[in-house]
Amino acid sequence: MSRKPELRGRAARLARLIPSGPGQAARTPFVLLVVFLLGGGLIVLLVLNSALSEGAFKLDDLQEDTKSLTDEEQALQRDVDAYSAPDALQRRARELGMVPGGDPAFLNPDGTVRGVPEAAQRSSVRVPMVLRPEKPDSTPKPKLPLMSTPSKRPPTTPGR
Repeated sequence: MSRKPELRGRAARLARLIPSGPGQAARTPFVLLVVFLLGGGLIVLLVLNSALSEGAFKLDDLQEDTKSLTDEEQALQRDVDAYSAPDALQRRARELGMVPGGDPAFLNPDGTVRGVPEAAQRSSVRVPMVLRPEKPDSTPKPKLPLMSTPSKRPPTTPGR
């Protein structure tokens, strides 16, 4: 008794467009498509996560390199500051035999001299002795050790 009612007119024409065969499409291609999409998505996420963690490791290594190079730069800057301090410059100049200059004289634009030039006075400044460079020997010299070992002598105290 479950008979389909007969359609007439416009409904009959529309009913002819709908297939009257089995009502279920094949599910296998759709299931495979969904599985491949999910699997592909998981693989893409895995590759993306690996790339991000590799970048994080590189960033960490670069930060360590930057820190060590910054420390080295600061140590070198301290050395430069120590060598360019006025007392260090004066000491090095005296070691090289330089003496403080006298009062300077200046030339005016018209060519006249303003001031009285004086020669620098050589006081009790020690002049370093310059030795001739040695000629290289044909015999090989023994190599020195890279690190010296500290002596094991007990420190001497005055008054004993």
